[in-house]
Amino acid sequence: MFLYQQRGEFFAQTAGGLEELASRELESLGATAVHVAKRGMTFEADLDTLCRVNYRARLLSRVVAPLIRFKAETPEQLYLGAKKIDWTRLMRLDQTFAVFANVNRSGIDHSQFAALKVKDCVADMFRKRYRGKRPNVDPREPDLWISVHILEDDVTVGIDCSGGSLHRRSYRQESVEAPMQETLAAAILDLAEWDGRRPVYDPMCGSGTLLSEAWIKCGNIPAGTLRKKFGFMLLPDFDRRVWFKVKLQEDNKMCSVRGGLIRGSDIDPSAVAMTRRNNARLPGGDELRVRTADFRDLAPLENHLILCNPPYGIRMKQGEDMAAFMQDFGDFLKQKCTGSEAWIYLGDPELVKSIGLKAARRVPLRNGGLDGRLVKFELY
Repeated sequence: MFLYQQRGEFFAQTAGGLEELASRELESLGATAVHVAKRGMTFEADLDTLCRVNYRARLLSRVVAPLIRFKAETPEQLYLGAKKIDWTRLMRLDQTFAVFANVNRSGIDHSQFAALKVKDCVADMFRKRYRGKRPNVDPREPDLWISVHILEDDVTVGIDCSGGSLHRRSYRQESVEAPMQETLAAAILDLAEWDGRRPVYDPMCGSGTLLSEAWIKCGNIPAGTLRKKFGFMLLPDFDRRVWFKVKLQEDNKMCSVRGGLIRGSDIDPSAVAMTRRNNARLPGGDELRVRTADFRDLAPLENHLILCNPPYGIRMKQGEDMAAFMQDFGDFLKQKCTGSEAWIYLGDPELVKSIGLKAARRVPLRNGGLDGRLVKFELY
């Protein structure tokens, strides 16, 4: 019996700084004994709850089911420890797999090498049992993701129940350069405590991630509604009937989004077209209102929730003065957004002062490799 079967305990990853929000989301989905750990949270769940968490969670990166724990100071010990798992119980010869590893303060000092040793262990086990044949490795979209976590020579090997990062919602088929991660956009809506009543507007929508995440939240749409498969489907105790029951229950909770509640614009017509096509993949999403416009030319947006991820770095036009651009945007907020609340994500924290408004709150949040700031402005 694997560890997750003995204890009903799983590990959920989330971006740094979102642990508190993600913990509350886990509890709202039925998880119990939620505790913040390094790089995420541990929690307890039955199969129903595990399916629900993976299908509906908006803030999690992935969920891992631990299979086994052991000590390993050398690559050879790691290989032998992983060999205690009968990998032929978890996948078929015609399926694909991949291994990702995270190593900290261990005698095994390279994560890629740790992943390679576990990959060799899996392949060797299949070769021995199937006369030299083994499953193929697919580093992009494998059937089975294997997780290896090593901290001070304590090894945990597990299965990624999500089947790849949960931030890949599948609605974003096209994007501008350096798009916002979907989980970050969802977190911004939660930090703003948006409940679907106040109108939302994004005046520089890019490929529409903030608008699409607002659509998902307001429509009570499961974040995984477009995913075709999940890693929990390969767990040995997976029950298809339980999954179908949970999926039907969660799908029945969806509701329509009030017309005109969520709107946006962008100066780039190709970005507007992307936003329309991406959001149209969501239930009812073809009704999103988005148009081509420079934010300077917009009509007043009073008593709105303004959400925005302004362009910066590679998304700016060559030679454009970013400080002047942000000053113009600050003037737009002051003059046209009376009574509104603005939550602006800036990939370059130095640009905050260029807006020319006093920030009511600053939250450090990472978007990919960018150490950005989410800044709240109250516009009286």
